[in-house]
Amino acid sequence: MALIVQKYGGTSVGTPERIRAVAARIAKARVAGDDVVVVVSAMGHSTDELIALAEKVSPQARTHLREMDMLLTAGERVAMALTAMALRDLSVDCVSFTGSQAGIITDESHSSARIVEIRPTRVQEELARGKVVIVAGFQGVSRAKEITTLGRGGSDTTAVYLATALKAARCEILTDVRGVFSADPRLVHDARSYTELPLAAVLHMARHGAQVMHHRAMEHALQHGMTLWVGHSVEAEAGTWLRPQVTSTLPPVLAVVSAEDCSCLTIIARDEAAAAATAVASHAVAGQLTPSGPLIKIPLSGDEKTCRAALQSWHDALIAPQGPHRRYTP
Repeated sequence: MALIVQKYGGTSVGTPERIRAVAARIAKARVAGDDVVVVVSAMGHSTDELIALAEKVSPQARTHLREMDMLLTAGERVAMALTAMALRDLSVDCVSFTGSQAGIITDESHSSARIVEIRPTRVQEELARGKVVIVAGFQGVSRAKEITTLGRGGSDTTAVYLATALKAARCEILTDVRGVFSADPRLVHDARSYTELPLAAVLHMARHGAQVMHHRAMEHALQHGMTLWVGHSVEAEAGTWLRPQVTSTLPPVLAVVSAEDCSCLTIIARDEAAAAATAVASHAVAGQLTPSGPLIKIPLSGDEKTCRAALQSWHDALIAPQGPHRRYTP
């Protein structure tokens, strides 16, 4: 029997049907003998809808940080309660907790709080009673007893911090994407998925634009040696292991990612030597490229169309010739 933490993103719990599918997956893990803690994001686009509602009520809504935190945390509370209901319909004993009930203590920065401590006493007590514990992601409580939100990627952060505090065997980040890819599969037609990657490499990817998971969560996982599984919420076998150290042989170039503002591309190599060799090999096409550790940065104009073309071109040049990884299938 192992303790696992599963995080389900907003798309995965976006409809009643998807919530029931998530509940079935959780129930399967419980039947297999695992103790399970679940972290859920808000359903679908409900966070955006709450923000839009607030702005209709108050044009200055985004300046009312405390009240926005009170409002936005409702989205995850809806998802946690509905997931618990779906689990109970499958005869799985469970309990749902808000971030504060789960002992997620943050600083006092509304809208972008950082976790400073986890006090998981209630979570541990319910696990000991044989229950699945469902926790609302993205939120916590300050020592001044104010409700806070963790900002972008907050549910990822919630899951990883809980996993390390509970000494879980692994943390599963479950979405609508089949693992970690060599480029954004929505933008690069031949993006390859990996079965295994080192945490440090994926942290570089997250910091430089890849929509894998939030870099704050990745940093905490790397610091504490937590093994992650990034995979599909329905297709159980589709995903990528992220480990402190990997045993498989990695190709020289792992990924090409673009900054959110399309100002540059970043090539993530296996290590410094691979980055240096890639820079030399690319000199005839791109001119002088100067690696920084395992990274090579290529400036762009900021135009989205140019960025997408450059992503495809560099992926075709550096990653496609390296041999078959698993290919992306929409």
